[in-house]
Amino acid sequence: MKKMAKLLLLVFIAIQFFRPEKNINQGNHLASFINETNPPENVKTILTRSCYDCHSNNTEYPWYNNIAPVSWWLSFHVKDAKTHLNLSDWDNYSERQKDHKLEELIEVIEEAEMPLKEYTWVHQEARLSAEQREAILEWATLTKTLYGLGPLPR
Repeated sequence: MKKMAKLLLLVFIAIQFFRPEKNINQGNHLASFINETNPPENVKTILTRSCYDCHSNNTEYPWYNNIAPVSWWLSFHVKDAKTHLNLSDWDNYSERQKDHKLEELIEVIEEAEMPLKEYTWVHQEARLSAEQREAILEWATLTKTLYGLGPLPR
């Protein structure tokens, strides 16, 4: 039993040297998204608190992210989240993609799939109340409607 415990301790120490790349970028990488979708202040606050860590190019990592295998798990979740929606890449989406991303956002908020329960376990401030969900849905539905109208005539 002692040999097994020592081996596990050595493995735990060894894996600390293998760290994933962090999702940290400086600058105002959300400006395009904010300017184009124009969320009201309350929705902007909700998005900042509940969405941006995983769905942008800048994650604010908690202290425990420095411990493997938790760091690997968090890295996987952030990378996966960004494949579904990366608000920092809003400019790179076509109008049709933006419309679809908003449709998906509406769906996951309506079905209470986001933010992930794993995230809200340790980030309780990210939990969404019914009123917050409604505010996001109202803004996203209006914004999606505007994308559906297409470009304005000149």
